Amino acid sequence: MTDNLIAGVMVFIGLFLIGGVFSLARQGLKVGASICALGAAMAITAGVLWW
Repeated sequence: MTDNLIAGVMVFIGLFLIGGVFSLARQGLKVGASICALGAAMAITAGVLWW
């Protein structure tokens, strides 16, 4: 049960960071958006592999 909870939290964090990517991209902060996209990809990958 705890493993699935942690995996769900990781996927949620990844989705939250994807929202940050769109926000930073609209503000013109391309470097910040790319770093945020990298973090989102890692968080979602971790959540899926942890499941």
